[in-house]
Amino acid sequence: MKEFHLFYAPQLPDGPLELPQEEASHAVRVLRMKEGDELLLTNGRGTFFEARLTMATPKHCCFAIERQWDDPKPWAGSITVAVAPTKNMDRMEWLVEKATEIGFDRLVLLLCDHSERRTVKTERLEKVAVSAMKQSHKAYKPAIVEMTPLKNFLREEAGSQSRFIAHCFEPEEGTDAASPACHLSQRNFLSDLLRPDAEAVVLIGPEGDFSLQEIETALAEGWQPVSLGESRLRTETAALVAVHLMRLAKR
Repeated sequence: MKEFHLFYAPQLPDGPLELPQEEASHAVRVLRMKEGDELLLTNGRGTFFEARLTMATPKHCCFAIERQWDDPKPWAGSITVAVAPTKNMDRMEWLVEKATEIGFDRLVLLLCDHSERRTVKTERLEKVAVSAMKQSHKAYKPAIVEMTPLKNFLREEAGSQSRFIAHCFEPEEGTDAASPACHLSQRNFLSDLLRPDAEAVVLIGPEGDFSLQEIETALAEGWQPVSLGESRLRTETAALVAVHLMRLAKR
């Protein structure tokens, strides 16, 4: 089977039959593509397109579509991870790249009480997601939602079917077993609670974890506390583990 380079054309099928300028520059300057060459495109929303270049310049690459087909999403339901961004954005870019390769629907950036990073420009994360989608030959690009206060997100997701909060809270040694603090520490393993066909949303806190008040608020609004395993994980590692577990449950 001939190897195709995958290009991203989000305007398809109804928009102009022309590659975005950055994609056009890559096609001509890097891949040395020329008029008449075949190419494979996706709109990032589940459709592939086979096309042929009708014009090839570094700023303008036009094409004619010869065939298109829908690529069924290889997981049921929907997968969302909502995570407080790390101070080091390289780690968030790593998360976006690896989670896109695995496959998921949406990344929500959370603003929490203990957040070390309170603003994020999503343009770079979008580029990382596009690159990972093309590299892994997927037809789906995850949505990346700009920074959202946790309390707002809890309210917005009130109707979601499966809502989980992964936290690391443990009561101090010697705490009465009947106290609310001990109750908060009781968590089931995420994969034991996932349903294959349901929407799934997992909250991942910042490097200092969620505040006690945030955990209590989430639980009061129906979010289920979960564990991601015995190891204490970095924020971006925890988010990737959550994506992977949800993806395995929805094959």
